[in-house]
Order: sequence, then structure tokens, then C-alpha cells
Amino acid sequence: MKTRTLKQDRVNIITLGCSKNMVDSEVLSGQLNANGIDVIHENRKLDHNIVVVNTCGFIDKAKEESVNTILDQVALKKKGKLDKVYVTGCLSERYRQDLLKEIPEVDAWFGTMELPMMLKQFNADYKAELIGERLLSTPKHYAYLKISEGCNRTCSFCAIPLMRGGHVSRTIEDLVTEARRLVRMGVKEIMLIAQELTYYGLDIYKKRALPDLLKHLSDIEGLTWIRLHYAYPHKFPLEILDVMRERENICNYLDMPLQHISDPMLKAMKRNTTRQEITELIANVRDRVPGICVRTTLIAGFPGETRDDVEDLKQFLVDTRLDRVGIFTYSHEENTTAHDLVDNIPAEEKEAHAQEIMEVQQEISYEKNQEKIGNTYKVIVDKKESGRYLARTEFDSVEVDNEVVIHSKKPLPIGDFVNVKITRAFDYDLEGEVV
Repeated sequence: MKTRTLKQDRVNIITLGCSKNMVDSEVLSGQLNANGIDVIHENRKLDHNIVVVNTCGFIDKAKEESVNTILDQVALKKKGKLDKVYVTGCLSERYRQDLLKEIPEVDAWFGTMELPMMLKQFNADYKAELIGERLLSTPKHYAYLKISEGCNRTCSFCAIPLMRGGHVSRTIEDLVTEARRLVRMGVKEIMLIAQELTYYGLDIYKKRALPDLLKHLSDIEGLTWIRLHYAYPHKFPLEILDVMRERENICNYLDMPLQHISDPMLKAMKRNTTRQEITELIANVRDRVPGICVRTTLIAGFPGETRDDVEDLKQFLVDTRLDRVGIFTYSHEENTTAHDLVDNIPAEEKEAHAQEIMEVQQEISYEKNQEKIGNTYKVIVDKKESGRYLARTEFDSVEVDNEVVIHSKKPLPIGDFVNVKITRAFDYDLEGEVV
């Protein structure tokens, strides 16, 4: 251990959960780097001596993964392979007192808004002037841009406000500064993220200011694609769509988590909307931006979900033919208002509901992809894997959506845009050739 402590510290950051956590880890790494501390993301070489685990506390599976990851790092510390293990993020924010007792080997625990306190563990100063100074953990051609923190919504199933607090928007000036810096680093695609995009600006500008932000961002030279994630359907600001239609570098893509469609479930989930309102909104979205890709996420197995509710959701997918759908099974989270309900659906039945719903969407996705054969699309090349290139259209986000497989003897630089003619189509992927 003596030789180790004589060496300069090297910090490995392990990130679990969502893209918002990823941005937090990148900001932490930028702060450490600015203080002269060697830092790396997801280091597999074990040539570091300090670990920061950025945890997720959203649902049971995520919490279990976070705890197991912490235990793995503590085991390495016990073997003398690590000097320090620090834990931050949502799980730490939500269960810190319990975790302190259960895993005392962790050197310090931090919540989601305690970056300056964490930096003190490294004798580092928080540098407020570092707007956008972060070390990307993504490939250099795309990045996430977190436009706000927290959430003011009161969805009955969601524990996010418990871990992230109320909604706080960042200023347009700061976001434009960060986006410009990312573009100078080589970023070509920026994905806007927040707990709730459409609430942006209400706190600081007293209006829904996402359309204004989009205009400023789309003016940045060199920013080829801007993508919108997590737009709440209730009181959706339709002006967003006008900007999307007018600005070429805003992807015709909208991620709008609906969670369910049957009115009893929407009411129980406290979503402040109805099936009719959602159906009309989607029709309006498609009318204003022809060809737009609409993505959603759904919850299966919410307390009280009936066979009629499942059938309603399946029929809605058939009728609406959404482009992209993801699904979670309900997780009964303490301190949410849904926790007062009886979690009356067994885990295997929740999974069965989810599988049944996704089988409907799988067929829709297959049919929609078949319609793309023979068409040519502009795609961004994400990586080369097993001798083939994997790319995405403007209608597909990273990891959660379709990929375009390209077989090309000619080298394709990662991060470049190329035009690809689709030659084959599957349930969730496409194949094509460069034209």
C-alpha cells in the first residue's frame, strides 16, 4: 500500500441509470480534471485507486444493480486493490442513512446535488465557471445536454422528485455556451434531456421557453442534429413543433413518455391527461411535423390494472402505430402516492402484460421498417463492430432505438454522416448500403 499512496490518485467513475446520471458523472470528471486529478470513466484496467459509483434509485432492478456494484467495489477495497470508494447519485440521495449502516466500508456518501462536497474529498475546489467543461463518456460525436434538474410533476408512481427535488431550469445563455463548447470538442448531435423537457423555462422565464431554447441551439454552426427526450404530454407547447419543422438540424423525433392510455390508469397514475387528449395531441404532432418519429415509454402492471386496461393499450398501439415503444414493469416505490395502493399484480403477471403489449408493437415496428426498404436516409455512423458499421437515422436515438447495419469495404469514419439506401428490414433494425 505504501507504493500506491506515493502514486498520483486516479479516479474511476462508474455510472448507473439514465443519461442524466451520465451527464452528472461527466461534470464531476470535468471538475476533477480541472483540479489536476486523473479521472476516467468505466475503467476496466483496474489501474485506479479511487472509485466513485454514481447510482440509480429509480426502480427495484436499478436499485439492486447499484447495491451490487457498490458491494463489488467494496470487495476490491478489502482486497487492497482500492484505497477509497465513494458513492453518489439517486440511490445515495434516497437511502443514505440505511446504506451507511448496511455498507460501512464506503468512505463517503453524497446526494444528487452535493458535487462541491464531494470535491472536498479530493481537496479539490468547485469551479463554477466551468460551464460545459466535462469529459465525455460517450463517443465524441454525440452528447447529452441536461437543460434542467428535478421535476414539479406529481405522477403517483415516480420517486424522481424525492431524489432530484423540484424543477430548476438552466439559462438559455449557459446552455448555448455549453453546446458551443461541445461542438468545438467534435460533438455533432446533442440530445436534450431533463426530467420534463416541456416545463423548461417556467421557473426563470415565467413561460414555457423550450421553443426559444431550440431556436438558439439550432443557430450554432456545426451542430448537425438536436434531439428531444422526455416531453410530458400534458400542456404540451405546440410551438416546439413549429420550430422543429422550420429548423433543419432539429431531428423530426419526439420522445413523449405516455406511461398508459386507459383513463382509469392515467387517473390513478396522476398524469393529468386522458386518452382522448393524448390521441388528439399525437394527431396534432404528426400534422404539424409530417414524418415525425414519436417514441414513448409505458408501464405495465400498475396497481389495479385490469385485462380491459391492457386491451385498451394494445388497441391504442394498433390504432396509433407509434414508431418506437419501450416498456417497464411497475415498481412499488415507498414514499410515492402509488405506494398507498395495493401492489396487487404478481411480478410474473406484470412481465406477461409487458410481453403481450410489446408483441403488438414488435409487429408494428416490423411493418414500419419494411416500408423503409428502397428509401435513402442520412445516418450518423456510431461504431464499427464485428466487421460492420452501426449507424442511426434522425428517427433513432442512442441505445434505445433502431440501428442501421452497413456492410462497407470502404472505411467509414466514426461520427461521419453518410447516405444509406435501405436493403433489408427487421423488427427493430435495418440494413443498407452507402450511396
